[in-house]
Amino acid sequence: MQQLTAMKGFVGKHQHLIKGIGTPIAVVAILAMVILPIPPFILDILFSFNITLSMMVLLVAVYTRRPLEFAAFPTVLLIATVLRLSLNIASTRVVLLNGQEGGDAAGNVIEAFGSVVIGGNYTVGIVVFAILIIINFVVITKGAGRISEVTARFTLDAMPGKQMSIDADLNAGLITQEEAKTRRHDVTREADFYGSMDGASKFVKGDAIAGILILAINLIGGILIGTLQHGLGFGDAVEVYALLTIGDGLVAQIPSLLLSVATAIVITRENADKDMGEDLNLQLAGNPRILIIVGSILFAMGIVPGMPHVAFLSMALLCLGMAYLRIRTQNAEKEGVLVEERRELAAQNEPRGMKEISWDDVHQVDTIGLEVGYRLIPMVDKNQGGELLARIKGVRKKLSQELGFLVPAVHIRDNLDLGPNQYRITLLGVTFGEAEIRPDWELAINPGQVFGKLKGEATKDPAFGLDAVWIKKDDREHAQTLGYTVVDAATVVATHLSQILTNNASQLMGHEETQQLLDLLAKQQPKLVEGLVPDVLPLSMVAKILQNLLTEGVPVRDFRTIVQTLAEYGPKSQDADVLTAAVRISLRRLIVQEAAGGMDELPVITLAPELEQMLHQSLQMAGNEGAGIEPGLAERLQQSLREAHQQQEMNGQPSVLLTSGMLRNTLSRFVRNSLSGLHVLSYQEIPDDKQIRIVSSIGQ
Repeated sequence: MQQLTAMKGFVGKHQHLIKGIGTPIAVVAILAMVILPIPPFILDILFSFNITLSMMVLLVAVYTRRPLEFAAFPTVLLIATVLRLSLNIASTRVVLLNGQEGGDAAGNVIEAFGSVVIGGNYTVGIVVFAILIIINFVVITKGAGRISEVTARFTLDAMPGKQMSIDADLNAGLITQEEAKTRRHDVTREADFYGSMDGASKFVKGDAIAGILILAINLIGGILIGTLQHGLGFGDAVEVYALLTIGDGLVAQIPSLLLSVATAIVITRENADKDMGEDLNLQLAGNPRILIIVGSILFAMGIVPGMPHVAFLSMALLCLGMAYLRIRTQNAEKEGVLVEERRELAAQNEPRGMKEISWDDVHQVDTIGLEVGYRLIPMVDKNQGGELLARIKGVRKKLSQELGFLVPAVHIRDNLDLGPNQYRITLLGVTFGEAEIRPDWELAINPGQVFGKLKGEATKDPAFGLDAVWIKKDDREHAQTLGYTVVDAATVVATHLSQILTNNASQLMGHEETQQLLDLLAKQQPKLVEGLVPDVLPLSMVAKILQNLLTEGVPVRDFRTIVQTLAEYGPKSQDADVLTAAVRISLRRLIVQEAAGGMDELPVITLAPELEQMLHQSLQMAGNEGAGIEPGLAERLQQSLREAHQQQEMNGQPSVLLTSGMLRNTLSRFVRNSLSGLHVLSYQEIPDDKQIRIVSSIGQ
């Protein structure tokens, strides 16, 4: 009892080592049969197991709905082939050593196949064996090998397209991230499976060739051993060893044939959600008209004098009966569909007062939406070669890298209220841009200096409002020689979308995006994030500060510096504008780089001291930042800033307005919509090692 308890404890303690040890032991045992002698009784059991295994593999292949559900098939095929060849070697040893003792010298299974299956006639056995070899090697194995080779090649060639299709569905919001991950994994598994099957089919082909060689070697070797070593006559040696050799060959070839058929079934199956029986029933017997025609022909053949009436007439009745049952089934399905349609129609016509509304009737607005007219649908349909999905994915990736957070997916849908060639871009349900394009033409944009006019449809570039012309694709090279920038329709929409998202990035930053940024930073620097939200600042305040930065064109890529600044200044102030100003000072190198690139000397526009003093007094008297500039002064200030800004653009230099920290926020709001591209910086936001050069002073 104690020994049993100790054994149970040992097994429980080492269960992780014992688990899964059966397969390695089986493989080693199979290889051991090549060397060690096997008694005839054990051979009978192993031959029976080999036939059972082959039948199981064949039935699994028949009932498998998708090839990937039997992904272990190449490995099973290899193990079954090695088992069969090992049994061939073991049985050959027994036949050649003990064959002179009689038909049961190599076991009852070989004797049964050599005597019962072929009637004890070795001539018949050789013919049957040859037919099996021809069927297996020439027909099934050769065809399955070719199909597996072509399928593996096509599957590998189709992998990039499938990956792009998955990315397009994910980008369009049709699938979730987890679904995309699962589909990518399935694509990889499919390529690995068919690649393995291409190699595994060579096992079956080699096995068929080995069967022919083993039969010849056993037959010749047995006759030589019987005549030279055991003193048998030539006829007796041929009779004894031929029956044993043919029985051994049939025992091996029947499982080989079963596995060859299983291989062909798996390779020729499609990725349909039905097993082979359902597919055959639906596709062969699914059309009653075909069954009626076949039954009629068989009936006509059956009543011809001299024909086997019973055979043909019975098959004719079977086909006509199947057609009758199929027609009844189809009528019942149609009736069921009609009943369901009537129910749906009745439910739709039901008075509204009788049906209670629920939260399912409330639809949330899309963060980013793209609506297209019906002629633009092919541009967003991956099945029709639409390129816009890939362009939108590129826009999202580029903006996410530049802004520092993940831009939400773009929800694309058709809208019959729009014109056929019209599209509309929405943010949070509000229209931010719409235009009309020509999907089969290209847009030639005038960048400011061209050397001729183009024939086409004059228009404006939707993204930047530049003069442009819709031209035929054949005129692309001519337009480029004249200095035009030529883009296709998909690029026009993608550029427009990119411009709108860039200008309104703050609306894409919400509480969820802020929390995700904090979570990502916490994985790298947990101590920095710990205690910031909600101990120092609420999440809404952090989101508001990030929105302020994005509104002024400052990316939030350096989120570590932002959090460090908020952790330092958060306990001192809870004002979003004050904290935003502190963060801007911490990000001053990034801000100057975004405004002026890598210039050693920063050209700036300044305000005259008298004008700055006047603006300070106006704001103090108003008591409300942004509302205290006298209208006349505001108009003159805007005109002067516009002239200085245009002069900087003509000189190809950045436009930077340098002012005091008290005025920076007000002037930034003042010029934000009217003077796009003019950066407003405070004195504190200029790095200490950056030189400045005053190119214009407003108010002097």
